Amino acid sequence: MEIDIPPGRGRIRNREFASILRDFSGLRWGKITPTDIDAFLDFGNKAFVFVESKFHKTSLQGGQKLALERLVDAAPMPAILIVAEHECEAGSDIELGNNNVVQYRLNKRWRKPVKNISVRAAIDAFLVFLKISPPQ
Repeated sequence: MEIDIPPGRGRIRNREFASILRDFSGLRWGKITPTDIDAFLDFGNKAFVFVESKFHKTSLQGGQKLALERLVDAAPMPAILIVAEHECEAGSDIELGNNNVVQYRLNKRWRKPVKNISVRAAIDAFLVFLKISPPQ
């Protein structure tokens, strides 16, 4: 399915600023340090979608896994955490919607897809499951 996205919407707007790395070293309390989320979507206050993309065969682990589990489990509405993988080289762009889903968290349980599915298709399936029509 081809998606018609207005120019600039969802795309990297300023590549120079996007390439700046964040140093979290000043934000440490014992073993606690910040984590990031690769994508977050709010579908009209009816559903939350969180996406974390990892390099091929790298799993979600430790504090990041625990933090994201707690975040999605505590959401005040239906929520899903999608973990996907990519094989992009350093310096190239990751087209997140085409990443392959390796696992997801829904209803406080980790699950694996029964077949290969992209992040975009997984989000669409989640919305269909919830009977939510995404904006066009």
